[in-house]
Amino acid sequence: MPLTELKGTGIYWREDGDPDGAPIVFANALGTDHRLWDGVLSYLPAGLRVIRYDKRGHGLSDCPPRPYSMGALVSDAERLLDHLQVRDCLFVGISIGGMIAQGLAVKRLDLVRAVVLSNTAAKIGTHGTWDDRIATVESGGIEALAGGTMERWFSKPFRATPDMRTWRHMLTRTPVEGYLGCMAAIRGTDFYTPTSGLTLPTMVIAGTEDGSTPPDLVRETAELIKGARFELMRGAGHLPCVEQPKAYAALLADFARSTGHI
Repeated sequence: MPLTELKGTGIYWREDGDPDGAPIVFANALGTDHRLWDGVLSYLPAGLRVIRYDKRGHGLSDCPPRPYSMGALVSDAERLLDHLQVRDCLFVGISIGGMIAQGLAVKRLDLVRAVVLSNTAAKIGTHGTWDDRIATVESGGIEALAGGTMERWFSKPFRATPDMRTWRHMLTRTPVEGYLGCMAAIRGTDFYTPTSGLTLPTMVIAGTEDGSTPPDLVRETAELIKGARFELMRGAGHLPCVEQPKAYAALLADFARSTGHI
């Protein structure tokens, strides 16, 4: 799939499934790319138009100079969907991707029919927390955070499997400039007020073993949105689409059916 130029930034995307099907769009976590969803795809219902993309500074997308704003990340998603002529999609965002989903839903309801906010929140962490992490990466690279990140991302049983190395590699091979840029975007984001005004169908997913966005934080965000459905995945960490792809896909399919998306 192409690297599409969007206001001076090349964004890589790929499309799978039925080009005429109902669109479902996936936005990734910090330090991951579109391959984050590989395990989920085979369990999704047939007939969907599946769109994945790499946010700026990640994967095969361009890595412009930092810092990035959340507004810029939301605009990248908005411009990509306009370019692909997507309307009324189910937008699934995890971690920072879930923040992008919130911003996009507030800004462009014509693009988004329903949202899944996975392992995310209206505000993640504090300025001090992100300042410390940014300083650590500036001095020691992403590798300096990798061990702690794996502990926050994954349950203890999953960390004992060889598969964890794949995700550590993906994290540490993320462009440093892009990683730092997106950390700055998270640091500067507080969506409590705009997210509380959302009225579109919303499902919010948390993992019991998530050390990055603990269940209580995720549930708090769900409670901001009238009628939001909250799902707690037991035994899963920050990336349940990796640890429990079949169960995760089942939640997506059930939610899509409940909203009339499929």
